[in-house]
Amino acid sequence: MDSTKKNNPVYSTSDESKVTMTEEEWKKILPADVFYIARQKGTEKPWTSKFENSKEIGTYYCAACGNALFKSDTKFESGCGWPSFYEPISKGSIIYIPDNTHGMQRTEVECGRCKAHLGHVFNDGPPPTGLRYCINGVVLDFEKAKEAEKKYKNDEQKNN
Repeated sequence: MDSTKKNNPVYSTSDESKVTMTEEEWKKILPADVFYIARQKGTEKPWTSKFENSKEIGTYYCAACGNALFKSDTKFESGCGWPSFYEPISKGSIIYIPDNTHGMQRTEVECGRCKAHLGHVFNDGPPPTGLRYCINGVVLDFEKAKEAEKKYKNDEQKNN
């Protein structure tokens, strides 16, 4: 866990309880770039995400709260400039909100745990869902599958 997560009391990849905090509280614990996108509904510049071309196997989490969002096997190359996925990890991991800003009709996606702005979902994705979740990489954390498995085994040993 890096230092920004140590200063974030709600960050957890296993706690599924809803997070309710004021914008002032979020501003104190999130890095400025994450706060801008997650809490102020900003957008990172296209083609700048470290996850845009990533082929690593693992799980993508909300950078604000640690909620599991997407598995890497649902990530695909959409050519849109942001990491794209065709299916969230679970129905409750994402919240869908109509977004009629900027003269467009879109569907915003937020984290199902902390309501951080993640990006938008479009109906032009690949099978099997036909959906494209276009996600700001700044609001994603990633854990490689082997690291996640090792962490799970360590947690399991601690609990036994």
